Amino acid sequence: MKTIQSDTYPIFFEDSIAELEKFIKAGNYSRSFILTDENTSVHCMPLIQAQFEGHENFDIIEVNAGEESKTIDFCIGIWKMLIDFEADRKALLVNLGGGVITDMGGFAASTFKRGIDFVHIPTTLLSQVDASVGGKTGIDLDNVKNIIGTFTMPKAVFISNDFLKTLPERQVLSGVAEMLKHGLIMDAAYWEALKNSDLSAPSAELIYRSVEIKNDVVTEDPKEHGIRKALNFGHTIGHAVETNSLINDKNPLTHGEAIALGMICEAYLSHKKAGLSSEDLNEIVKVIGDLYPKYSLANANFETLCSIMLKDKKNQNGKINCTLLTSIGQCSLDNICTDAELCESLSYYANL
Repeated sequence: MKTIQSDTYPIFFEDSIAELEKFIKAGNYSRSFILTDENTSVHCMPLIQAQFEGHENFDIIEVNAGEESKTIDFCIGIWKMLIDFEADRKALLVNLGGGVITDMGGFAASTFKRGIDFVHIPTTLLSQVDASVGGKTGIDLDNVKNIIGTFTMPKAVFISNDFLKTLPERQVLSGVAEMLKHGLIMDAAYWEALKNSDLSAPSAELIYRSVEIKNDVVTEDPKEHGIRKALNFGHTIGHAVETNSLINDKNPLTHGEAIALGMICEAYLSHKKAGLSSEDLNEIVKVIGDLYPKYSLANANFETLCSIMLKDKKNQNGKINCTLLTSIGQCSLDNICTDAELCESLSYYANL
């Protein structure tokens, strides 16, 4: 399997930990730090230690696991640790973890001393096919996801299937949602391949193709002025439902579960507003519905969800902006959706 070359950095697949060792030696960094959480520290750090001869030279910065940690307070903790460890501008931050770690670690590195180098070692399927690629960094504020952040590219990304063996199936399926999205917005053949695969354990080839699709999009439009908006399909509604679930549910939705719900709702809007056929809509609902359990919206007030959507950074002039599908594999950007339309799509999902 080949390395994918993004605009300014490589994405390594085969022997990625060996490539990490070469990368760090070639970079001549003054100090190297690994940012991790208590889960990846236990389950993923040993894989680094087993394959990386110089692992004892890293200083470790550990944060709590979960979306609740992706805040400015935890970033301040990371910055303070870097100061305590006397990190200079020639230091390297290695983000070992899922999307929370890569999002927050990238943001912390991009702002510390006006920017130090960082690399990603994504350890979840979700972070491999989504968060680690494209240069978006971010933290949450007042329960609004990724509202504070930068566009800063990593120096490299190192993807290893070995890490996925540590994941429960629910976390694997969280990443599968983003893979399905890539097929829906860009590649009907890839969607077909996903439909006919065992998605409880996606193959290395399917993961590679998903990363390739995302990289092609973000390379063409790194600052999200045009085609990169396609990657927002399912996220306008999905992020609102995810935020509401994090606030109100004892066992909150994963990101992928929320996006799966969002894709069904936005596929419905696509049928109503963008020409998606009823056949395509029914197929999308069937495939996603078979993979993800139905979520009760009983605790989700539609007005509250719409107010969360209004805070989304993709909106324009106070209007809610959605990416919709014209067919499977083709999308339409910048579709303004009214509160009534959004509520109708949520009712559609609730009544399935």
